[in-house]
Amino acid sequence: MNIQLIRNATLVVQYAEKKFLIDPFLAEKGTYPPFPNSIRQDHNNPLTDLPVSIDEIIHNVDAVIVTHLHLDHFDDVAKMAFPKDIKIFVQNEEDAAEVKKAGFNNIEVLHEETVFEDIQLVKTKGEHGRGETLKLAGLVCGVVFKHHSEKTLYAAGDTVWYDAVQEVIETQSPEVIVVNGGDNQFLEGGSLVMGKEDIYEVSKAAPDARIISVHMEAVNHWTLSKEELKSYSKDIGFSDQLIVPEDGESCSF
Repeated sequence: MNIQLIRNATLVVQYAEKKFLIDPFLAEKGTYPPFPNSIRQDHNNPLTDLPVSIDEIIHNVDAVIVTHLHLDHFDDVAKMAFPKDIKIFVQNEEDAAEVKKAGFNNIEVLHEETVFEDIQLVKTKGEHGRGETLKLAGLVCGVVFKHHSEKTLYAAGDTVWYDAVQEVIETQSPEVIVVNGGDNQFLEGGSLVMGKEDIYEVSKAAPDARIISVHMEAVNHWTLSKEELKSYSKDIGFSDQLIVPEDGESCSF
């Protein structure tokens, strides 16, 4: 298994000899206005450049997984970049209908028993915030990858720590866990994705797993920096489990 962070939540995952692209956010730096009602209102999104070319990112992709349709997970540039017959997995029929409107014709809704080229894809639940924020943020999912030749991978998606994430860890026993860990927030309402305490909870629930934190410092409403998370993990004592990659960096397992 090889996991390359492109930027934000965009990952290239080589798994059981297949290439997956998760949550493609492919615009050039500064293309979109900042997310409103949040910090850094003088910074357009994305905040950083792509570390590699779009052609390299999408070359020989076998399937795209879109965990939800927020701009920073599936943007207009991504919609233009892919051939319209590429395999795209989405979380529900509502998202499938929207992706179909963009011209794609090979769309499949993820379930708990989805199989793609002998790789099992298990759709998992997520909560994109807490309380009233959760209602505004809408539905999201994560996905577990399983194959007899690979370690089990859990890409949690845009979720905070809560009981369903713990349940996935207990039932699926992932050996590699990718969390979206920038603690992105609006000016009120709290965390939209995991903060440092959430990631610590993941580490306690899966003490033998490697944890990769992505979705950091790439859009204007992030509040947890890579350096703060790394420092916290050392202070608390789970830095040996944690990987905080830079854009373009790859990890193999």
